[in-house]
Amino acid sequence: MFPRDLISGFFFLSEIFIGFLGNSLLFILYMYTFLIQPRLKKPIDMIFTHLTLVNVLSIVFRLIPDVMASFAVKLLFYDVGCKAVLYAYSVTRGLSICTILLLSAIQAITISSNHSKWAWLKSKLESCIFPSLLLIWIINTFLYIPMVENVEGQINFTVVGSRHSQTYCRSNQVRHHTTLSLATALMIRDILFVLLMMLTSLYMVTLLFRHNRRTRHVHSCRVSAQASSEKKATHSILLLVGFFMFFYFSNTFVTFYSLHRPKNSQVLDLISGALSSGYPVICPYVLLNNRKIISTFISSFSNFECTFSTKGCHG
Repeated sequence: MFPRDLISGFFFLSEIFIGFLGNSLLFILYMYTFLIQPRLKKPIDMIFTHLTLVNVLSIVFRLIPDVMASFAVKLLFYDVGCKAVLYAYSVTRGLSICTILLLSAIQAITISSNHSKWAWLKSKLESCIFPSLLLIWIINTFLYIPMVENVEGQINFTVVGSRHSQTYCRSNQVRHHTTLSLATALMIRDILFVLLMMLTSLYMVTLLFRHNRRTRHVHSCRVSAQASSEKKATHSILLLVGFFMFFYFSNTFVTFYSLHRPKNSQVLDLISGALSSGYPVICPYVLLNNRKIISTFISSFSNFECTFSTKGCHG
Protein backbone atom coordinates (compact mmCIF):
# COMPACT_ATOMS: atom_id res chain seq x y z
CA MET A 1 0.00 0.00 0.00
CA PHE A 2 1.47 3.34 -1.12
CA PRO A 3 1.31 6.57 0.93
CA ARG A 4 -0.81 8.19 -1.77
CA ASP A 5 -3.35 5.37 -1.38
CA LEU A 6 -3.50 6.09 2.36
CA ILE A 7 -3.97 9.80 1.65
CA SER A 8 -6.79 9.01 -0.77
CA GLY A 9 -8.40 6.63 1.72
CA PHE A 10 -8.35 9.13 4.58
CA PHE A 11 -9.57 11.90 2.27
CA PHE A 12 -12.57 9.81 1.22
CA LEU A 13 -13.20 8.84 4.84
CA SER A 14 -13.29 12.51 5.82
CA GLU A 15 -15.81 13.18 3.04
CA ILE A 16 -17.97 10.33 4.32
CA PHE A 17 -17.86 11.70 7.88
CA ILE A 18 -18.63 15.29 6.87
CA GLY A 19 -21.41 14.22 4.51
CA PHE A 20 -23.00 11.85 7.01
CA LEU A 21 -22.86 14.45 9.77
CA GLY A 22 -24.52 17.19 7.73
CA ASN A 23 -27.19 15.04 6.11
CA SER A 24 -28.04 13.25 9.37
CA LEU A 25 -28.42 16.55 11.24
CA LEU A 26 -30.62 17.96 8.49
CA PHE A 27 -32.75 14.81 8.39
CA ILE A 28 -33.26 14.95 12.17
CA LEU A 29 -34.31 18.61 11.96
CA TYR A 30 -36.87 17.90 9.24
CA MET A 31 -38.21 14.86 11.10
CA TYR A 32 -38.56 17.04 14.19
CA THR A 33 -40.60 19.53 12.15
CA PHE A 34 -42.82 16.81 10.69
CA LEU A 35 -43.49 15.01 13.98
CA ILE A 36 -43.29 17.68 16.68
CA GLN A 37 -44.30 20.90 14.90
CA PRO A 38 -46.28 19.92 11.79
CA ARG A 39 -47.77 23.42 11.59
CA LEU A 40 -44.35 24.71 10.49
CA LYS A 41 -43.77 22.23 7.71
CA LYS A 42 -44.04 23.29 4.08
CA PRO A 43 -44.77 21.01 1.10
CA ILE A 44 -41.26 21.51 -0.23
CA ASP A 45 -39.77 20.14 3.02
CA MET A 46 -40.67 16.63 1.83
CA ILE A 47 -38.36 17.11 -1.16
CA PHE A 48 -35.57 18.40 1.09
CA THR A 49 -35.95 15.33 3.31
CA HIS A 50 -35.87 13.06 0.28
CA LEU A 51 -32.75 14.85 -0.93
CA THR A 52 -30.92 14.17 2.35
CA LEU A 53 -31.69 10.44 2.03
CA VAL A 54 -30.49 10.40 -1.57
CA ASN A 55 -27.32 12.23 -0.51
CA VAL A 56 -26.54 9.62 2.15
CA LEU A 57 -27.05 6.77 -0.33
CA SER A 58 -24.86 8.55 -2.91
CA ILE A 59 -22.07 8.99 -0.37
CA VAL A 60 -22.25 5.33 0.70
CA PHE A 61 -22.24 3.79 -2.76
CA ARG A 62 -19.76 6.24 -4.29
CA LEU A 63 -17.15 6.63 -1.57
CA ILE A 64 -17.09 3.36 0.38
CA PRO A 65 -15.84 1.32 -2.64
CA ASP A 66 -13.15 3.97 -3.16
CA VAL A 67 -12.13 3.72 0.50
CA MET A 68 -11.96 -0.07 0.21
CA ALA A 69 -9.82 0.24 -2.93
CA SER A 70 -7.50 2.76 -1.26
CA PHE A 71 -6.91 0.44 1.71
CA ALA A 72 -6.64 -2.61 -0.57
CA VAL A 73 -9.75 -4.25 0.88
CA LYS A 74 -11.24 -6.74 -1.54
CA LEU A 75 -14.94 -6.56 -2.32
CA LEU A 76 -16.82 -9.73 -1.41
CA PHE A 77 -18.87 -11.50 -4.07
CA TYR A 78 -16.95 -9.77 -6.85
CA ASP A 79 -19.54 -9.97 -9.62
CA VAL A 80 -22.62 -9.52 -7.40
CA GLY A 81 -20.93 -6.84 -5.31
CA CYS A 82 -19.76 -4.95 -8.38
CA LYS A 83 -23.21 -4.95 -9.93
CA ALA A 84 -24.96 -4.01 -6.69
CA VAL A 85 -22.63 -1.06 -5.96
CA LEU A 86 -22.67 0.26 -9.53
CA TYR A 87 -26.45 -0.09 -9.81
CA ALA A 88 -27.13 1.57 -6.44
CA TYR A 89 -24.79 4.48 -7.17
CA SER A 90 -26.26 4.99 -10.66
CA VAL A 91 -29.81 5.00 -9.28
CA THR A 92 -28.96 7.48 -6.50
CA ARG A 93 -27.16 9.72 -8.98
CA GLY A 94 -30.26 9.72 -11.19
CA LEU A 95 -32.47 10.39 -8.18
CA SER A 96 -30.26 13.32 -7.21
CA ILE A 97 -30.51 15.14 -10.53
CA CYS A 98 -34.27 14.45 -10.76
CA THR A 99 -34.85 15.68 -7.19
CA ILE A 100 -32.92 18.92 -7.77
CA LEU A 101 -34.89 19.59 -10.95
CA LEU A 102 -38.18 18.88 -9.14
CA LEU A 103 -37.11 21.12 -6.26
CA SER A 104 -36.21 24.06 -8.49
CA ALA A 105 -39.37 23.68 -10.62
CA ILE A 106 -41.72 23.57 -7.62
CA GLN A 107 -40.04 26.55 -5.94
CA ALA A 108 -40.25 28.53 -9.20
CA ILE A 109 -43.99 27.84 -9.33
CA THR A 110 -44.39 28.65 -5.62
CA ILE A 111 -42.88 32.14 -5.87
CA SER A 112 -44.44 32.95 -9.24
CA SER A 113 -47.01 35.70 -9.46
CA ASN A 114 -50.68 34.88 -8.98
CA HIS A 115 -51.23 36.29 -12.44
CA SER A 116 -48.63 34.13 -14.17
CA LYS A 117 -49.49 31.19 -16.41
CA TRP A 118 -48.17 28.83 -13.70
CA ALA A 119 -50.48 30.17 -10.98
CA TRP A 120 -53.07 27.41 -11.49
CA LEU A 121 -50.46 24.83 -10.42
CA LYS A 122 -49.92 26.36 -6.98
CA SER A 123 -52.97 24.72 -5.43
CA LYS A 124 -51.93 21.32 -6.80
CA LEU A 125 -48.29 21.33 -5.69
CA GLU A 126 -48.72 19.65 -2.31
CA SER A 127 -50.70 16.76 -3.76
CA CYS A 128 -48.21 16.29 -6.61
CA ILE A 129 -44.98 16.03 -4.60
CA PHE A 130 -45.28 12.48 -3.27
CA PRO A 131 -46.44 10.99 -6.63
CA SER A 132 -43.58 12.84 -8.35
CA LEU A 133 -40.99 11.42 -5.94
CA LEU A 134 -42.48 7.94 -6.34
CA LEU A 135 -42.38 8.30 -10.12
CA ILE A 136 -38.71 9.26 -10.24
CA TRP A 137 -37.89 6.27 -8.00
CA ILE A 138 -39.72 3.92 -10.36
CA ILE A 139 -38.11 5.40 -13.47
CA ASN A 140 -34.56 5.35 -12.12
CA THR A 141 -34.97 1.89 -10.61
CA PHE A 142 -35.80 0.36 -13.99
CA LEU A 143 -33.67 2.66 -16.13
CA TYR A 144 -30.32 1.31 -14.91
CA ILE A 145 -31.11 -2.41 -15.06
CA PRO A 146 -29.44 -2.79 -18.52
CA MET A 147 -26.24 -1.31 -17.06
CA VAL A 148 -26.14 -4.05 -14.40
CA GLU A 149 -26.51 -6.71 -17.07
CA ASN A 150 -23.60 -5.25 -19.04
CA VAL A 151 -20.93 -5.27 -16.32
CA GLU A 152 -19.00 -7.99 -14.57
CA GLY A 153 -16.82 -8.09 -11.49
CA GLN A 154 -13.09 -7.62 -11.55
CA ILE A 155 -10.87 -8.30 -8.55
CA ASN A 156 -8.29 -5.54 -8.81
CA PHE A 157 -9.63 -2.56 -10.71
CA THR A 158 -12.60 -1.56 -12.76
CA VAL A 159 -13.28 -0.10 -16.13
CA VAL A 160 -16.83 0.52 -17.24
CA GLY A 161 -17.27 1.24 -20.92
CA SER A 162 -13.94 2.48 -22.25
CA ARG A 163 -12.23 4.23 -19.33
CA HIS A 164 -15.00 5.24 -16.92
CA SER A 165 -13.72 4.29 -13.48
CA GLN A 166 -15.91 2.52 -10.96
CA THR A 167 -14.13 0.21 -8.55
CA TYR A 168 -14.29 -3.56 -9.10
CA CYS A 169 -16.34 -3.48 -12.33
CA ARG A 170 -15.73 -3.60 -16.05
CA SER A 171 -18.01 -3.66 -19.05
CA ASN A 172 -18.91 -6.87 -20.80
CA GLN A 173 -17.29 -6.43 -24.20
CA VAL A 174 -20.00 -8.49 -25.89
CA ARG A 175 -22.55 -5.88 -24.91
CA HIS A 176 -20.28 -2.86 -25.22
CA HIS A 177 -22.52 -1.16 -27.79
CA THR A 178 -25.55 -1.51 -25.51
CA THR A 179 -23.59 0.07 -22.66
CA LEU A 180 -22.45 2.91 -24.93
CA SER A 181 -26.00 3.55 -26.16
CA LEU A 182 -27.34 3.65 -22.60
CA ALA A 183 -24.54 5.97 -21.48
CA THR A 184 -25.29 8.31 -24.41
CA ALA A 185 -29.01 8.36 -23.59
CA LEU A 186 -28.27 9.10 -19.92
CA MET A 187 -25.88 11.89 -20.87
CA ILE A 188 -28.55 13.48 -23.08
CA ARG A 189 -31.02 13.24 -20.18
CA ASP A 190 -28.54 14.83 -17.78
CA ILE A 191 -27.81 17.70 -20.16
CA LEU A 192 -31.54 18.29 -20.70
CA PHE A 193 -32.22 18.29 -16.96
CA VAL A 194 -29.32 20.66 -16.27
CA LEU A 195 -30.62 23.04 -18.94
CA LEU A 196 -34.08 22.93 -17.32
CA MET A 197 -32.46 23.69 -13.95
CA MET A 198 -30.72 26.69 -15.48
CA LEU A 199 -33.99 27.96 -16.95
CA THR A 200 -35.91 27.61 -13.67
CA SER A 201 -33.01 29.26 -11.83
CA LEU A 202 -33.00 32.21 -14.22
CA TYR A 203 -36.75 32.48 -13.79
CA MET A 204 -36.41 32.57 -9.99
CA VAL A 205 -33.59 35.12 -10.16
CA THR A 206 -35.79 37.31 -12.38
CA LEU A 207 -38.69 37.03 -9.92
CA LEU A 208 -36.44 37.90 -6.96
CA PHE A 209 -34.99 40.89 -8.82
CA ARG A 210 -38.47 42.20 -9.60
CA HIS A 211 -39.59 41.65 -6.01
CA ASN A 212 -36.55 43.50 -4.61
CA ARG A 213 -37.11 46.37 -7.01
CA ARG A 214 -40.74 46.71 -5.91
CA THR A 215 -39.99 46.50 -2.19
CA ARG A 216 -36.73 48.40 -1.84
CA HIS A 217 -38.62 51.58 -0.89
CA VAL A 218 -40.84 49.71 1.56
CA HIS A 219 -39.79 49.44 5.21
CA SER A 220 -38.60 45.95 6.12
CA CYS A 221 -41.24 45.62 8.87
CA ARG A 222 -43.99 45.75 6.26
CA VAL A 223 -42.59 42.79 4.36
CA SER A 224 -44.53 39.67 5.33
CA ALA A 225 -42.80 36.81 7.17
CA GLN A 226 -44.02 34.36 4.54
CA ALA A 227 -42.44 36.37 1.73
CA SER A 228 -39.16 36.51 3.67
CA SER A 229 -39.28 32.76 4.27
CA GLU A 230 -39.90 32.01 0.59
CA LYS A 231 -37.08 34.36 -0.36
CA LYS A 232 -34.64 32.50 1.92
CA ALA A 233 -35.81 29.13 0.58
CA THR A 234 -35.37 30.37 -2.98
CA HIS A 235 -31.83 31.57 -2.24
CA SER A 236 -30.99 28.14 -0.76
CA ILE A 237 -32.38 26.34 -3.82
CA LEU A 238 -30.48 28.62 -6.18
CA LEU A 239 -27.29 27.82 -4.27
CA LEU A 240 -28.07 24.10 -4.47
CA VAL A 241 -28.59 24.30 -8.22
CA GLY A 242 -25.42 26.36 -8.62
CA PHE A 243 -23.31 23.87 -6.65
CA PHE A 244 -24.87 20.95 -8.53
CA MET A 245 -24.01 22.43 -11.92
CA PHE A 246 -20.48 23.28 -10.75
CA PHE A 247 -19.77 19.73 -9.59
CA TYR A 248 -21.55 18.19 -12.58
CA PHE A 249 -19.65 20.14 -15.23
CA SER A 250 -16.33 19.87 -13.36
CA ASN A 251 -16.66 16.10 -12.99
CA THR A 252 -17.73 15.76 -16.64
CA PHE A 253 -14.68 17.74 -17.76
CA VAL A 254 -12.30 15.63 -15.65
CA THR A 255 -13.92 12.40 -16.88
CA PHE A 256 -13.62 13.36 -20.55
CA TYR A 257 -10.06 14.57 -20.00
CA SER A 258 -9.09 11.26 -18.39
CA LEU A 259 -10.65 9.33 -21.30
CA HIS A 260 -8.12 10.87 -23.69
CA ARG A 261 -5.09 10.24 -21.52
CA PRO A 262 -2.90 7.33 -22.58
CA LYS A 263 -2.41 6.21 -18.96
CA ASN A 264 -4.50 6.13 -15.83
CA SER A 265 -3.83 8.89 -13.32
CA GLN A 266 -4.45 8.41 -9.61
CA VAL A 267 -4.60 12.17 -9.17
CA LEU A 268 -7.41 12.41 -11.72
CA ASP A 269 -9.19 9.47 -10.07
CA LEU A 270 -8.97 11.29 -6.72
CA ILE A 271 -10.26 14.54 -8.24
CA SER A 272 -13.08 12.70 -10.01
CA GLY A 273 -14.09 10.95 -6.79
CA ALA A 274 -14.04 14.22 -4.85
CA LEU A 275 -16.12 16.01 -7.50
CA SER A 276 -18.69 13.23 -7.95
CA SER A 277 -19.26 13.05 -4.19
CA GLY A 278 -18.78 16.76 -3.46
CA TYR A 279 -22.39 17.76 -4.00
CA PRO A 280 -24.04 15.33 -1.51
CA VAL A 281 -21.38 16.33 1.04
CA ILE A 282 -21.87 20.10 0.68
CA CYS A 283 -25.63 20.07 0.05
CA PRO A 284 -26.82 19.79 3.70
CA TYR A 285 -24.60 22.67 4.82
CA VAL A 286 -26.12 24.90 2.13
CA LEU A 287 -29.58 24.06 3.47
CA LEU A 288 -28.48 24.50 7.09
CA ASN A 289 -27.47 28.02 6.15
CA ASN A 290 -31.19 28.76 6.23
CA ARG A 291 -31.17 29.23 10.00
CA LYS A 292 -34.94 29.31 10.46
CA ILE A 293 -35.24 25.56 10.94
CA ILE A 294 -32.34 25.54 13.44
CA SER A 295 -33.61 28.53 15.43
CA THR A 296 -37.09 27.01 15.53
CA PHE A 297 -35.71 23.73 16.82
CA ILE A 298 -33.59 25.43 19.51
CA SER A 299 -36.47 27.69 20.55
CA SER A 300 -38.89 24.78 20.82
CA PHE A 301 -36.39 22.66 22.73
CA SER A 302 -35.76 25.55 25.16
CA ASN A 303 -39.50 26.00 25.70
CA PHE A 304 -39.88 22.28 26.34
CA GLU A 305 -36.99 22.36 28.80
CA CYS A 306 -38.46 25.39 30.62
CA THR A 307 -41.88 23.73 30.81
CA PHE A 308 -40.35 20.52 32.15
CA SER A 309 -38.31 22.46 34.72
CA THR A 310 -41.37 24.43 35.87
CA LYS A 311 -43.37 21.25 36.35
CA GLY A 312 -40.47 19.76 38.29
CA CYS A 313 -40.28 22.78 40.54
CA HIS A 314 -44.00 22.80 41.27
CA GLY A 315 -44.11 19.06 41.64
